[in-house]
Amino acid sequence: MNDKRIFELHADVCKALGHPLRIEVIDLLQENELNFSDILEITGGLKSNLSQHLTIMTNKGILKMRREGKSNYYSLSTKKVAQACQLMRDVLIDNLEKQKKIFENI
Repeated sequence: MNDKRIFELHADVCKALGHPLRIEVIDLLQENELNFSDILEITGGLKSNLSQHLTIMTNKGILKMRREGKSNYYSLSTKKVAQACQLMRDVLIDNLEKQKKIFENI
């Protein structure tokens, strides 16, 4: 691929995933939509902090948001987001298992 812009866009989305709370939110939303209050209750923390994270993920196309009355409901823009996070978690687990084997053989 000659167009390097795709790599910039890819990196931008990856940056938007670069916080533990954002990954936790993706994990929560992989099965169903939740409203802001539910996400806040499950994850804990501050309203303003969660709001910023959800806004970033929505702006980057990771999440969808719909408004119903006074509530905002969030869902994944595509199931592929959760799949991508699961693949990265699998890589992490594989690496941890390799390190464990190395230390067991010392």
